[in-house]
Amino acid sequence: MIVRSLRMSLRFILPLALVLGLFAYIVVPLLDNITLRWYVRDLDSRAELLAGTLRPSLTEYLPAQDATRVKELFQGATRDERLIAIGFCDNAGHLLYQSAQYPTSIGCWSTPPTGGLYKSLAQLPQGQVHLSETPVMQDATQLGRLVLVQDMSFVERRNTDTKRFIFAFLAVLAVLISLMTVFVAHLSWRGWLSAVKDILRGELLPKSNGAVAAAAPAAAPAPPPEMQPLIGDLRELLQEYHLERQGDNGWSSDWTPDKLRGLLEADLAGDQVLVVSNREPYIHTKTDDGSGDIRVQRPASGLVTAVEAVMRACSGTWIAHGAGSADRETVDKLDHVPVPPDNPSYTLRRVWLTEEEEQGYYYGFANEGMWPLCHIAHVRPVFRSSDWEQYVKVNRRFADAVIAEAKTDNPVVLVQDYHFALLPRMVREALPKATIITFWHIPWPNSESFGICPWREEILDGLLGSTILGFHTPFHRKNFLETVDRYLETRIEPEASTISYGGEMTQVEDYPISIAWPEDDPAQPDVATCRAQIRSELGVAHDHLLGIGVDRLDYTKGIVERFQAVERMLEQQPGMVGNFTFVQIAAPSRASLDEYQSFDARVRKMVERINRRFGSGDYVPILLKAEHHGQDDLQRYFRASEVCMVTSLHDGMNLVAKEFIAARDDELGVLVLSQFTGAARELHEALIINPYHIEQGADALYRALVMPPVEQRERMKSMRARVKHFNVYRWAGRMLLDAARLRQRDKVMTKIDAHSRIKRRKGMI
Repeated sequence: MIVRSLRMSLRFILPLALVLGLFAYIVVPLLDNITLRWYVRDLDSRAELLAGTLRPSLTEYLPAQDATRVKELFQGATRDERLIAIGFCDNAGHLLYQSAQYPTSIGCWSTPPTGGLYKSLAQLPQGQVHLSETPVMQDATQLGRLVLVQDMSFVERRNTDTKRFIFAFLAVLAVLISLMTVFVAHLSWRGWLSAVKDILRGELLPKSNGAVAAAAPAAAPAPPPEMQPLIGDLRELLQEYHLERQGDNGWSSDWTPDKLRGLLEADLAGDQVLVVSNREPYIHTKTDDGSGDIRVQRPASGLVTAVEAVMRACSGTWIAHGAGSADRETVDKLDHVPVPPDNPSYTLRRVWLTEEEEQGYYYGFANEGMWPLCHIAHVRPVFRSSDWEQYVKVNRRFADAVIAEAKTDNPVVLVQDYHFALLPRMVREALPKATIITFWHIPWPNSESFGICPWREEILDGLLGSTILGFHTPFHRKNFLETVDRYLETRIEPEASTISYGGEMTQVEDYPISIAWPEDDPAQPDVATCRAQIRSELGVAHDHLLGIGVDRLDYTKGIVERFQAVERMLEQQPGMVGNFTFVQIAAPSRASLDEYQSFDARVRKMVERINRRFGSGDYVPILLKAEHHGQDDLQRYFRASEVCMVTSLHDGMNLVAKEFIAARDDELGVLVLSQFTGAARELHEALIINPYHIEQGADALYRALVMPPVEQRERMKSMRARVKHFNVYRWAGRMLLDAARLRQRDKVMTKIDAHSRIKRRKGMI
C-alpha cells in the first residue's frame, strides 16, 4: 500500500520537478543578464558622479601641471573600496597621470563603438572590472579624459548569492507544491472513490439521518462537480452490467403478465398467491342520491396501483379490510367477491373491523404512530397502549384469514406495508413452510429514530417472520439491518443481506416498485383531445398552461411547499399570471385524525389566499380538487398538463411520477420531482428539487413551463424507456425468483438433514 501510494505521488512530483528544473534553466541566465545591466548602469552613474567630484580640482591642477597634487587627488579617491584606479590621458592619447594601482594593460582606454552591455567591461588578472571615460573640460576646452577603473567582483559575489537563493527558493517551492499537489490529489482521489461508491450503493440522494423532530432536512452534498459528466454514463454501465449478469434468468427481456404467470407456475409450482393489505383494491359504496345504487371505486393508492396489476397476472386471493358502505352487500357467505368487476381475474376476501378496532389499529397505531415515525415530516408520532392492543388484535385477525384462505401448507403470502408488521410471525407459526414476502412501502427510519417506538422489538420480531423482506431503496434496507443489529440478538450477513434469528433466516433486499406499463388502447383519447377536453372543463383558453399534482391529502406529500413554489413562481414571472393554472387533485385521507384535519384546513386557506392575490374574474392560479378521481380522469389530466409536480417531503417511491411518465406517449411534458422520493433515484432526467427550497421549486416549475420541446422529448423518452423496462412485473418477478431460490435451498437443506438423521440412526444400530 505504501509503495503504491509512493508511486502515485511520484507521478505528480516528477513532472513538477522537471518543469521547475526547466524553469530554473531558462530563468537563471535571464536573471543574470538583467542584474548585470542594473549593476553596469549603477557603475556608470557612480563614475559620472565621481568624475564630477574630481573635475573642479583637476581643472585647477592640470593647467599648472602639478603632478604631485593630481596623484594625491587620485590616491584619495581610490580609497573607495569599489574604485580600483584612476588615470588621466591627454587629447593625444598619452597617459599622463595615474594612481598607484592603475593597470598598465589598460593604457588610455576609450569606449569601443560596439559591444553593447559588455563594451565597458574588461577582464584583468585580478578579476572583471568596469571601465569608464569622462572628458575633463575647462570652459569650452577639453583638457583630456579621466579613466576610472571600478571593481566588479562584488557583482559576481552577489550573483552567486542570488543564484543560491533562487535555487533554494525553487527547491522549497517544489517541495511545498509537491506536498500540496499530492495532498489535493489524494483528497480528490478519495472524493472520486467515495462518489463512485455512492453511485454503486445508490446513495447520491439525501440520507434521512435526522431524528423525527429535527428541523427541515438540508439538501445533501452534491457529488463532486468533476463527477457529474460520469454519473449518467456510470449508471448506464451498471445497468447494462446488471442486465448482462442476470441474462440467464431472463432479466434482459421485458416482463409481462404472462411471463410473471409462467414464473409462478414453473419456479413456484403454481402455488397459491395470497396478498394481505389494509386497503382493498375495489371499494363498493352506495351513491349519495338515495337511490340505493352501488358504485365501484378504485382508491388513490400507489400500493393498489402496483399490486393489483400483479394479482391480475397471478390470480389468487387478496385479503383486505372491507371499508366501503356497500362492501358487505356485495360479498358471498365466505366474504369473497370476484374482481375486477368488469373482468374478474382474482378474489377479494374482505375482513371486517369494528369502529373501535379501526380507530386503534389503523388511525391510532398505524397512522398516528408508525406513519410519522417512518417519515421525516416533522409530525410527532403518538403511541398508546390501547392502540397497540388493537394493532395486535387486528394483525391476528388478518393472520387467521390468511391461514383460513390457504389451500396448502406452503402458499406464497405477499404482506403489504406497515399495517401488518406482526402478521408474518403469526402466519409463520401456523404455516412454517409458507413463503412470506413482506414489502415495506414507506421509508424505514434510522435505528435511533425507530427506537422511539415502545414496541420496537415486537415489530422487528414480527417482520423477521418473513422469508423475504423488501424495501424500495438500498438506504432503507441498510437502515433496517442497522435497526435489527441494535435492538435484537441476531446474526447479520451484510454481504448476503440476510438475518438469522430464532433458527430462521430472512433475506432483506431492495426492490424498487413500479407500475404496469399501459397497453395500447385505441379507445383512449389522444393527447390533443385530452388537452382540449380538460381546458374546456376548466373554462380556460386552448393555449392555457397547466400543472398537475396528484396526492392523498397528506402532510408528507409536500402540498403546502408545492403551492408556495407556485406562488413564488408567479411573483418572479408576472407574465405567467392569467396564463397558468395548477390543478391539485387531493384525495381525502384519514380525515378523522386531528393532524389531517388541521392540514386540510391549512391547505384550503393557502389556496384561498393565493387565489385572492393572483386571481381575477374567472381566473384562479390554483384549482384544488379534494375528491377521489378514477384512473381514467387522472390519465386525462396527466396527458393534458405541461408539468407534473411531485414534491413529497419523504416518500418510499411515489408512483404518481411513473404514472405521469407512462401517460405521456407523446413524449412531451416535464416532471418536477422531489429528491426525497425513491423515484428520484431512478428518474434522473426529471427536474430534481429540494421541496423545502421554495425558490428552487419555483425556478424548476418555470423552467418546465418554458422548456423547449426537443429537451422535453429527450428527457421523457429516456424516463419512459426506464419505467417500461423496470415495470411492476419485474418488481414482483424479482421477489418471486428470490423466493423460489430460497425454497429450493430449504428443500436441499431438508434432504441433507434427513440423510444425516438416517446415517446417525444406522450408526446407533
